[in-house]
Amino acid sequence: MAENLVQRHKATTRIWHWLNALALTVLLMSGLMIFNAHPRLYWGEYGSREDRAWLEIDDTRTTGFVKIGSMTLETTGVLGLSLGADDKVRRVAFPGWATIPTRYNLGAARRWHFAVAWLFALGLAGFMAASVLNGHIRQHLHIHKAEWAPKHIWRDVKNHARLRFDAHNAGTYNILQKFSYVSVIFIFLPLMILTGLAMSPAMNAALPWMHDIFGGRQSARSIHFICAALLFIFVLVHLVMVFLSGPINGIRSMITGKVAQARHVNVTGVTS
Repeated sequence: MAENLVQRHKATTRIWHWLNALALTVLLMSGLMIFNAHPRLYWGEYGSREDRAWLEIDDTRTTGFVKIGSMTLETTGVLGLSLGADDKVRRVAFPGWATIPTRYNLGAARRWHFAVAWLFALGLAGFMAASVLNGHIRQHLHIHKAEWAPKHIWRDVKNHARLRFDAHNAGTYNILQKFSYVSVIFIFLPLMILTGLAMSPAMNAALPWMHDIFGGRQSARSIHFICAALLFIFVLVHLVMVFLSGPINGIRSMITGKVAQARHVNVTGVTS
């Protein structure tokens, strides 16, 4: 079986992919530092330590813990209570190696977060516009009627579970890829931007109705955090799948735009 290279990713997709990877990394790490200032999440308009939180990351001075509803998990050494690079105990929700900056500095984290957020938002808007104009959405992300069939979806689920990747259709996306990419691009990323704006005091003054559509400022903060967690999980799964399906081929496709597609060679030397 021989290989030939086929076009998979357009230039706009590749550029946005790497810019987005950088922006999301900075946004996530600076966002965790901002979260350290008040590591609790609520539903509604208001939230303080006297109010009931649905998620809390804290410590008892001797152990770190994560509390979700009525369930409490000990996370000593990672979340809530950990050792810093200087071997001193840090009583913060997320450790320094996971945040920007590494030492507690809310002002610096907010400056990083807001500066990169504009790059992130403008990049997403530009990518969406380009994807409509160059046919990327229509050609690669559009879910056809036959793909909605339960048996079609189940087949792809089984193939992924068995680590079977179709090298003969490397230039196309399967249904699970389409579901995940459409969800990220058109649901989670826009929600991150809108809920971020809903938490901004400046936007609240200019557009006071914005945080109301999310059920209050604290609800917007909770949705923002949930979307960030889902995006983090997506990135982890994405990296694992790239590694399992062939990291060289996957990375090459995001640099050159071309991916290797398997082709059969019969005894007469004719390829198919």
